[in-house]
Amino acid sequence: MIPIDARGCAGKIVDIHGEKGVAWLAALPALVADAAARWSLTVRPPFPELSYNYVAPVVGPGGEAWVLKAGVPDRELADEAAALRLFDGRGIARLIHADTERGVLLLERVLPGEPLKGMADDDTRVRTVAGLIGELPRPLATGHPFRTIAHLARGLDRLRQAFGGGYGPFPARRVERAAALFAELAGGPSRLIHGDMNPGNVLRAARAPWLAIDPKGYAGDPLFDVATFLNDPPAGLAADDLRRLQARRVALFAELLGQPRAAILAWAEAHAVLSGWWSYEDHGHGWEGSLALAALYEALG
Repeated sequence: MIPIDARGCAGKIVDIHGEKGVAWLAALPALVADAAARWSLTVRPPFPELSYNYVAPVVGPGGEAWVLKAGVPDRELADEAAALRLFDGRGIARLIHADTERGVLLLERVLPGEPLKGMADDDTRVRTVAGLIGELPRPLATGHPFRTIAHLARGLDRLRQAFGGGYGPFPARRVERAAALFAELAGGPSRLIHGDMNPGNVLRAARAPWLAIDPKGYAGDPLFDVATFLNDPPAGLAADDLRRLQARRVALFAELLGQPRAAILAWAEAHAVLSGWWSYEDHGHGWEGSLALAALYEALG
């Protein structure tokens, strides 16, 4: 059996999946061994920063540099595989094989692989993400299988239900503003977008300057991807520095993408509130920074 160290992702997997996650973690060594045998892989130790999945570099039968990604089988992994097929390596890592019933994906390894979040110049970070957002979105036919932004926004309904029709620790006005913004923004034409364009999901590559990884595969407006980038700012900034940074980023995205500044701020505010609820829903904490960002975007408007 292949030795498996899943400590980097075990806590979050149990947070999300409960007893199902505990059982999946127990079966993970056998799952990885089966994938290695089926696809003739040599499995290396996992990447140091894991989150909701077990992810490890592997070597293919011809010496190929690939990545094995394994997670509890669910809608997210199936959508990721479907999105990667449609993106077909354009601005993003390629899908090599997928077994979505068992929650296993085999992916191109992006090398040299330094994440965009490590780049010192923030304007270059913004320009890189804007370039990918201009390249990635794909048209979708009627009846596509992907979740829409309107579907995601129903998370705010779950927030109210969780607190018996109230808002718990979330300011009522902030939640209602986000719901109204989503109602206004989410009805436009849908394209396949990445869905989680944070700076850790963009890596320096050999076959292109930068490639994205780990798409959610949502159907919606590409400005949702701008919001996901904006809502993962550098940690530890003082309030005034964060405000100046986000104001400059919004202005630069508006210029690069030819989009109204007000639309970018609206998407960022709505997404920040939804992201805060997701943190609370999954882990019971970690929502406060997202709500502060939402207030910042309103003030910038």
